[in-house]
Amino acid sequence: MDFSLPDEHRMIRETVREFCDEEIEPIAQDLEDEHRFPAEVFDELADLDMMGVPVSEAYGGLGGDQLMYALVTEELGRVSGSIGLSYAAHVSLASKPIELFGTEDQKERWLRPLAEGEYLGSWALTEPGSGSDASDMDTTAVKDGDEWVLNGTKQFITNATEAGSVLVKAVTEPDAGYDGISTFIVDPRNDDGFEVTTVWDKLGLNASPTCEIQFDDVRLPEDRLLGEEGEGWEQTKKTLDGGRISIAALSVGLAQGAYEAAHEYAQEREQFGQPISKFDAIRDKIVAMHRKTERARLLTHKAATRYDNGQSVTKESALAKLDASEAAREVAEESIQTLGGYGYTTDFAPQRFFRDAKLMEIGEGTSEIQHLVIGRELGL
Repeated sequence: MDFSLPDEHRMIRETVREFCDEEIEPIAQDLEDEHRFPAEVFDELADLDMMGVPVSEAYGGLGGDQLMYALVTEELGRVSGSIGLSYAAHVSLASKPIELFGTEDQKERWLRPLAEGEYLGSWALTEPGSGSDASDMDTTAVKDGDEWVLNGTKQFITNATEAGSVLVKAVTEPDAGYDGISTFIVDPRNDDGFEVTTVWDKLGLNASPTCEIQFDDVRLPEDRLLGEEGEGWEQTKKTLDGGRISIAALSVGLAQGAYEAAHEYAQEREQFGQPISKFDAIRDKIVAMHRKTERARLLTHKAATRYDNGQSVTKESALAKLDASEAAREVAEESIQTLGGYGYTTDFAPQRFFRDAKLMEIGEGTSEIQHLVIGRELGL
């Protein structure tokens, strides 16, 4: 897709790629082994003005578009799925909805510090009893005078331990179904009753915190309601249209990283007197890995471009997310196979890409849900 990228997009991508190669790739496995969130990396990304790529310059962002943001997310995923995931959740889930649905005061108070990288953001939708049916939630917000009182539990929430703000979905009108869900801005550092109760150990992505959080009579002023009461589910659907593009971009990055590892190894590793890339079995693997990665990239860039053109992307973002997430897992698995025994060790990156890639088929809508979304869009 290089031929179609504007100069500014290519420049941003090259800047981030250089940063990733020099600052992230050398420590990526150590971060996973230590289960350590790399706050210093995000400080450096803020210095590069990357924490609010698709956010308007009026609120501290870079003023870029969805395609530019996808390119940045891809480059981060190419070296570290954990950093890419925390970055994507910060931008597409925690920041962009405030720009899309917030008041001017909310944008200045809550969006600006996110876009400028003062702290990370988080987004809380999933609950212990919900999964694919994300609208089935028990978290409630009840009006008490001029305040909202928030109670409930959210599960599998990215960045909650690091966040300066969390966008929380809660039921405000129990009998109204989808129209009874609203969104609130919670300040985890200052709002009494907010608690991170669990930080999960996971198969992969362990440098990105995934948390259970609880709200125990968290009292919020009226200006913490994002948009209007009852608009939370429509906001969620619009947010996920963009969020699925970011997960697709992250998946493309994981696939690219795994492909590059196999491509390099196959040219250096010799068996039977020649590089293993000369054997049909290995060559065909690498060609297939390249094909899957390029296909996923094209679908992702198409969805991002449609988003930037103001077109509907429900089908396109679901298709990109579905294809790219499956490609990431498949390419990472074949990368391990190409490296043989070495691919199974933590001295080489493919095992990390393989473990990280699996979540891409689960988070922000499982592959099964993407089939459902695409089928509906096709009139099935």
